[in-house]
Amino acid sequence: MLALHSCSGSKYNADDYAPPQTATAQPDYCNLYYWAAHPGKHNASDSTPEPFRNFVKDTSVDVFFIHPTTYTDEAAVKNKPLTMQYWNAGINDAELNAKTDYYPILNQASVFNKYRVFAPRYRQAHIKAFGLADSTSRPFFDTAYADIKTAFTYYLQHYNNGRPFILAAHSQGTKHAALLIAEMIENTDLQNRMVIAYIIGLPVPADYFAKCKPCTEPNQTGCFVSWRTFKTGYIPDYVQKEKFAAFNINPLTFSIKQPKADRSQNKGAVLYKFNKPKMQNVATEVHGNVLWSTKPRFFGNIFMTYKNYHIGDINLFWKNIRDDADERVKAFMKK
Repeated sequence: MLALHSCSGSKYNADDYAPPQTATAQPDYCNLYYWAAHPGKHNASDSTPEPFRNFVKDTSVDVFFIHPTTYTDEAAVKNKPLTMQYWNAGINDAELNAKTDYYPILNQASVFNKYRVFAPRYRQAHIKAFGLADSTSRPFFDTAYADIKTAFTYYLQHYNNGRPFILAAHSQGTKHAALLIAEMIENTDLQNRMVIAYIIGLPVPADYFAKCKPCTEPNQTGCFVSWRTFKTGYIPDYVQKEKFAAFNINPLTFSIKQPKADRSQNKGAVLYKFNKPKMQNVATEVHGNVLWSTKPRFFGNIFMTYKNYHIGDINLFWKNIRDDADERVKAFMKK
């Protein structure tokens, strides 16, 4: 893939990622080391593309962000036993933690940095776990989710203090966020404090939750939005075989009444150069279970041949998502 993310992840300060002396095999969320983003420490989510830096921080709202899979090294699991030792990321892996920070935390979690951002590190399942049989992969995803649940519980007990919050996630993060909504948020007081859930990059059936409904228009709150991005005209085989209707909204309009949007509605995509977002970059259209996007515009895109834009599910619509979150918070506060 051509990089839709910042190239700054090629180097990092190893001292910043040295595990604490009290490091254990499981994350200890009272230690800031085990948070990729946290208001109590400077982190990559604090970064904002230069044209969008004129904003006032709002500390009355939190964002709990669950990052996507960054544990992708094929050698880590090739010809290895199907055990957690290999198929779940080590929580103290300095290089992997740096990769997480310099890619999804910098490029995705930063969307929400007008508010207080919390993003836990967790023992994520390897990317290839998605290709295993469910019965085989379940323990690996269960381990990852257990960390997320522990982190969310710790966040509620020690940091939230009754604030409204946004739940945001991408890819593997969305898998865990959906469970979190079903197990910990629905039918509780938390549902009344959840501004919106951005659960992006994996299909979410419209009726997946008992109480949490899809957001069908901007300014709705207490609901969720979701989409998966592919090149216009392309539907992969596995999507064609899906037997359910995934809820899928256009992130340039956030309205089911406006399933199609032209480039002029794209307020800013964050591509290869983080500080130089591309305005009016892609046009989009909801097509069944997927979101179609025109080819992103950037120098060298002639060499971009892949049709799955999963890596850009958030980057391509960075400013639109940021503005949408702002409008949802305003609507929530009015209520």
